[in-house]
Amino acid sequence: MAIFNGLLGNATQVELADVQREYARILAPQEKIERAYKLIRDMFIFTDKRLILVDKQGVTGKKTQYHSIPYKSISHYSVETAGHFDLDAELCLYVSGSALPLKKTFNKSVNIYEVQAVLSQYILK
Repeated sequence: MAIFNGLLGNATQVELADVQREYARILAPQEKIERAYKLIRDMFIFTDKRLILVDKQGVTGKKTQYHSIPYKSISHYSVETAGHFDLDAELCLYVSGSALPLKKTFNKSVNIYEVQAVLSQYILK
C-alpha cells in the first residue's frame, strides 16, 4: 500500500533511526531529526534546526538534491485536514523569497496535527 500511496502523491512517516543513519552526513553537529516522511524515493525531514527536502533524481535515484529551509525562512504555513471524501491532508509552506508555496500531501495514516505541532514548535520560537 505504501507504493500505491506514494504514486498518488501521499507521504508516509518513517522510522527516525533509519533516517538518522542514512542522512547523518548532512546533519549539523547536535542536530536532531524530529520527524521524517517519505514520498516514493523523496523525503522531507524535520530537524530541530531546519526542514530538509530530499529529492532523488533520475531513473536510478543516485543523483540527489538536498534543499535546506531554515525554520526562520518559513513566513507562514497552512494545513488542510482530510475529510470524508478527500482522505488526504495537505501542508503548504510559504518560504521567504518564493511566490508559490511548497505543497506536501499526507495520507490518512500520518497525523497532520503532529506535523503542524512540529512546525509550530520551531517557527514560533
